[in-house]
Amino acid sequence: MGYFPTSLIALFSLLAIPAQASETLPGPVPADVVAVIDGDTLSVRAHIWLGQEVTTLVRLAGIDTPELKGECESERVRARAARDYLERAVANGPVTLAQIRYEKYAGRVMARVAAADGGDLSERMIAAGFARAYDGGKRLPWCQAAEIAKPQ
Repeated sequence: MGYFPTSLIALFSLLAIPAQASETLPGPVPADVVAVIDGDTLSVRAHIWLGQEVTTLVRLAGIDTPELKGECESERVRARAARDYLERAVANGPVTLAQIRYEKYAGRVMARVAAADGGDLSERMIAAGFARAYDGGKRLPWCQAAEIAKPQ
């Protein structure tokens, strides 16, 4: 009695991970933007309970933006423009997170993010030409991307 093999504990722990990883927190969760990391990632301080905050990285759900360390100068220029647009979009106050779930890369979550005025940031990024719709599959290259207008 009281003896439970360590290997079984480890196995049960691993079996619990997929259930946690597939969880979704519907929100809304109010948050303050700490920093804009790039065109599709924010650092936020989420207000999860009275007097309780969590600072985390949040990837905007449903979009792909160029990478700041992209393969060509054109991609890097587009990435800076996307980041700058997102900075302007969140400059007027707090954001709201919804449909929050673990992202495929460790250390951040994915969520629908609404600006202070309630507008969906992913939809705005696409409409403004700084992002394209993304469902989590293979990313298309940005260096040959003609469908996204070059930012001014």
